[in-house]
Amino acid sequence: MAATKSRLKLIPIIFFILIISILTPKAYSQSEEDECSTENTSSCNDKSGAVPLKIIALVSILVTSMIGVSFPLVTRSIPAFHPDRNLFVIVKCFAGGIILATGFMHVLPDSYDMLQSSCLKENPWHKFPFSGFVAMLSAILTLMVDSMATSIYSRRCRTGVIADNGDNPALEVDQEMAVVGAGHGHFHAHNHVVAKGENGDSQQLSRYRVVAMVLELGIIVHSVVIGLSLGASNNTCTIKGLVAALCFHQMFEGMGLGGCILQAEYKFMKKAIMVFFFSTTTPFGIAIGMAMTKSYKENSPRSLITVGLLNASSAGLLIYMALVDLLAADFMGPKLQRSIKLQIKSYIAVLLGAGGMSVLAKWA
Repeated sequence: MAATKSRLKLIPIIFFILIISILTPKAYSQSEEDECSTENTSSCNDKSGAVPLKIIALVSILVTSMIGVSFPLVTRSIPAFHPDRNLFVIVKCFAGGIILATGFMHVLPDSYDMLQSSCLKENPWHKFPFSGFVAMLSAILTLMVDSMATSIYSRRCRTGVIADNGDNPALEVDQEMAVVGAGHGHFHAHNHVVAKGENGDSQQLSRYRVVAMVLELGIIVHSVVIGLSLGASNNTCTIKGLVAALCFHQMFEGMGLGGCILQAEYKFMKKAIMVFFFSTTTPFGIAIGMAMTKSYKENSPRSLITVGLLNASSAGLLIYMALVDLLAADFMGPKLQRSIKLQIKSYIAVLLGAGGMSVLAKWA
């Protein structure tokens, strides 16, 4: 069991390595890079004036990220925000809409813009829709990780059940059927009464943990990208709009992730680690971008290809997680299926979240 658990923890790392290996840019030339690196100069480009704005962005995004991801965890003791209550479901649906719109309205369009840039070669970048292709592959890879991680957890739980049953074949069959039934019917039912620790429904708990890990991985990847882009930019006009938009984005995206972490029932240290990585990833990307201001050229072919492909992979992952593991899991779960009124409220929450994040696409 310990070996299986350790292998499962390596899955997100392996997934990340696979993404990076796919995203290595190859089709660019040095002459094109030199030609495009000086494009898009304007009166808004002010290196000295951009530094204070970047520091403000770093601090404000750090604070709002911590508030967003910690909110579901610190309000658990409040009855209205308990995972079994309707308000928690509605807030989670709102955050799911935020994450879905982030993939469709922010990350994926940015990838298309970058990979269709005139700075890139006509062949192959303008001949093939790489953004959609990589987003599709990313969604499939996310499904693979999701499915395999769930299978490993399910096998571990099944082995534990069999080991505890002694030599009673009939009881073993009954327990096996119970495990299979739980895997088929309840893996995506996020809103029924969940286990508290190891004494409850361990399969449902394992499912929550897989969702939390994979979702955090996708958010971290695209958070690094947006932080790096903001930190490397000297366009004060762009940075001013991005600060408010990213604070809103990080807060509510963090609420969605925080809800998943809460349902995963991690111990305090694991919760603290996940909160830390989500909260600091974007500020860390901003700091790296500030350090790379001289060498990083956002219009160079190398940068356009790398960031464009990373955005596409992040978009596929976020869209999959929002639709499959957050929204579909909740809406097809028993809690929402029992109440049409709660479904309507949750749909309104999804539309408000997606609509609000879509409006922000005008500035970010």
